[in-house]
Amino acid sequence: MTATADAEAAANELTPLADYLGSVLRRLRALPPLDLDLTQAYGNVLAEDVVAPHPFPAFDQAAVDGYAARWEDISGGSRGSGYVPAPSGAPGGRSIRLNVVGDLGAASWRPVRLTPGSCFSVAAGAPLPIAADVVVPVEWTDQGMAAVEIFRAPKRGYGVRRAGEELPAGTLLARAGTYVSPALVAVLAATGIGHVVVRPSPRVVIVATGDELVEVGRGSQPGQVVDANSHALTAAAAEVGALAYRVGICDDDPEGLRGLLEDQTLRADLIITTGGTGTGPGDMVRRILSRREGTRAGPVTFTEVALYPGTALGFGTVGAEEVPVVCLPGEPGAALIGFEVLARPAINLLAGAEPVFRPSVRAHLLETITSPVGLREFRPAHVAERRGGGYTVQPLPGGPFTLSGLAEANGLMVLGERVTTAAAGSTVDVLLLDRRR
Repeated sequence: MTATADAEAAANELTPLADYLGSVLRRLRALPPLDLDLTQAYGNVLAEDVVAPHPFPAFDQAAVDGYAARWEDISGGSRGSGYVPAPSGAPGGRSIRLNVVGDLGAASWRPVRLTPGSCFSVAAGAPLPIAADVVVPVEWTDQGMAAVEIFRAPKRGYGVRRAGEELPAGTLLARAGTYVSPALVAVLAATGIGHVVVRPSPRVVIVATGDELVEVGRGSQPGQVVDANSHALTAAAAEVGALAYRVGICDDDPEGLRGLLEDQTLRADLIITTGGTGTGPGDMVRRILSRREGTRAGPVTFTEVALYPGTALGFGTVGAEEVPVVCLPGEPGAALIGFEVLARPAINLLAGAEPVFRPSVRAHLLETITSPVGLREFRPAHVAERRGGGYTVQPLPGGPFTLSGLAEANGLMVLGERVTTAAAGSTVDVLLLDRRR
């Protein structure tokens, strides 16, 4: 048997990534809804449709600073004593004079009415007088106080915002599953909404395991490895929108691991561990969490998935509350890729967000690359838009195991299980990373 045939035979024993993700995500449910004050709702996902209880604007109002008037008084439809010779250079050679009978600001509340030949000085946001159907901008006038001369007549309705013009009462403002953005908060507040029902942000606890791990602030040396994973995964969970808590390092101690996980179930909606998912002598996480008790299987199932890097992934529940737990590999690159393909969708599902996966594009590959047979590879890459439309993608040096490549990437190129070589100029799928740059 050739080396290629051996590799294909081994790959055939692995679980396809799509099958594995489907089996995991079907076991998760969105968190129960929560009624939150609007000021606390940002970053959450709506659990139900939201309808405007009041119109926006709530009343007829001025959209600009100027003079609220009747259009027929300034349009020439009722020319009379209000017309006076205009200053030199004024359009048409004539201007219109109206009596200014009052001032209206945004805090004005008493209803007032216009009479023919009169106007009100108004500030933007002020309620319009009854019968007003135009606001003349101040720069089109002599800015008079008792009387004003208008040098240019706007069209009917200029400078006016009618009640409900933008959002009538009863308008569907947002559907369930919508992310609450700052702009949506403004819309909800403007239509009179003070509380919304949302899915709470998942509380995610991150635990790094391994006797070899040491805290950051020093360099790695033989027998000691700086814990990069728990810091990176905490940041990744926060980027998704979770309330992320880094517990720190747990040694390869069975009782210590059991006790730590049991304690964390009291404050977690999801627990992520990193390290110990393999079958080696030091892989304590797999050994402890998959242990059988009597005839019952352990609470966490570890699966060899057709994924590169990091084939060994674990998923199950822990504690009396059956809190979901995701077990990722200990190698930093594999841990971050594992987070992208498994933990990130799980967090989005708990939060009620849709879609649960990152957006993707089809892009033209700029160089020929090879990929392991039988594995779905996620490789750091730089994706760019092309002039005239479409995308190009450049693989970053070093492949998926290089942290520097992951740090530079704005996309993850996805190469399917049957792809062993992708030629330059071919089209590949790329997941878009929402990095804030």
